[in-house]
Amino acid sequence: MEQKKPKVIAFANQKGGVAKTTTTLNLAVALAESGHRVLCIDMDPQGNLTMSQGIDPDTLDNSIYDVLVHDKPIREVIVTREIDLAPASIDLAGAEIAMSTKIGRERSLQKSLMEVSNDYDFVCIDTPPSLGLLTINALTAANKVIVPVQCEYLSMRGLIQLQNTLQMIRENLNPDIEIEGILPTLMDTRTVHAKEAIEILEENFGDRVFASRIKKTIRFAEAPVQGMSVLKYEPNGSAAESYRALAKEVLSHG
Repeated sequence: MEQKKPKVIAFANQKGGVAKTTTTLNLAVALAESGHRVLCIDMDPQGNLTMSQGIDPDTLDNSIYDVLVHDKPIREVIVTREIDLAPASIDLAGAEIAMSTKIGRERSLQKSLMEVSNDYDFVCIDTPPSLGLLTINALTAANKVIVPVQCEYLSMRGLIQLQNTLQMIRENLNPDIEIEGILPTLMDTRTVHAKEAIEILEENFGDRVFASRIKKTIRFAEAPVQGMSVLKYEPNGSAAESYRALAKEVLSHG
C-alpha cells in the first residue's frame, strides 16, 4: 500500500496582524468539519494558536519546542481539541538559538512529520511573523503556502519579500513548495481602499488570489478568548461561512 502523504500547508506572511493564526485554525476546523483528519502545528513563540484552543503555553511540559530541539516524537506532544494540535510553549522563543548548532536544522519539522504522515490528510502550520529558522522549518516541511494579506498597501509589500524567501527555499531546501493562494483578510468592504487593494492583488497574482474574502468582524477577537474557533463559537455566522468557503476552494485544488 502506497503511503499517502498529507497536504502540508504553511500559513506565512512576515507582517504580523494579518489574521494568520485565525486563518490557520479556522481553515483547519472547516477541513475537519468536512471529514478530513487535520493536524495544526503552532510554530509561533507567541502561542496564539495554542491559546485559541484553550491551552496555556506557559503550563506545557511538552511542546513543538521539544520536537524541534530534542527530536521528541511529535506524537508525544499532540493534544486533541477541535483539531489535533502540536502546541507552542514559551520555550519556543529560544528554539532558533538552541537549534543553531544542529545539523540539518532547517529540516527538523519535516523529519518529525514523517512518523505521522499516515495519520492526517492535512497539516496546517502557523508561523511567526518573521523569516527566521522557525518559518524556514515550516516552509521546508510544507508543499503549499497560504498567504493571508490584509487589504492595504503596506501589507502587500510583505508579499514581495515572501516570494524572494520562497525562491531561496526552492533553490536550497524544498523545490516543491508552491503558493496555494493569497487570501485577502480583515477586509472592510465599505472602503474604496480595500477594493483597490484587491484589484492590485489580482493584477499581480491573478487566479492565485482566493475567491474567498475574510471580512473584518469582532467574532475573530471573541472566539479565541473562549478557546475556540469561530466555527464553534458562531457556527452559522458569516465569519464561519467564509472559512467553509475557503475550505471548499482548497479542497477543489486537489
